[in-house]
Amino acid sequence: MDDSSKKHTTTVLLVDDNHDGLSARKHVLGELGYRILTASSAKAALEIFPREAVDLVVTDYKMPDMSGIELIQKLRAVRAGVPIVLISGFVNVLGLDEHTTGADVVMMKNSAEVPVLVRSVQRLLNRKPRKPVGTQRVELRSKKKTV
Repeated sequence: MDDSSKKHTTTVLLVDDNHDGLSARKHVLGELGYRILTASSAKAALEIFPREAVDLVVTDYKMPDMSGIELIQKLRAVRAGVPIVLISGFVNVLGLDEHTTGADVVMMKNSAEVPVLVRSVQRLLNRKPRKPVGTQRVELRSKKKTV
């Protein structure tokens, strides 16, 4: 791989206080060619996120210093458009979903985690960014005025 292709590598930040989960996700996504950054706590993720060009975040829900939902809120305040995947063993019990968590994808920790994670990451990284709703309305109004 030459230096120019390294510059365009997609960076994924993995956040989990469980070393085994972090290591497994790092291996799987690293094998797909993503540059992987890891944080063993939400606080560590908040130190990494502003200084790195992170393209996507995968975070655990239950961590000792702050929940994944609190982390998502803080990450969105720094860079709102970065896709985020929230992983939890408590998805159904707690009623976690995209609307209640602020994540783009909420997935269950289970035996199907790896293929679901891979598909979710690939889908989120390949989607076209959406314009904020307010921006779309302004553009529509401005088009009407010029016609």
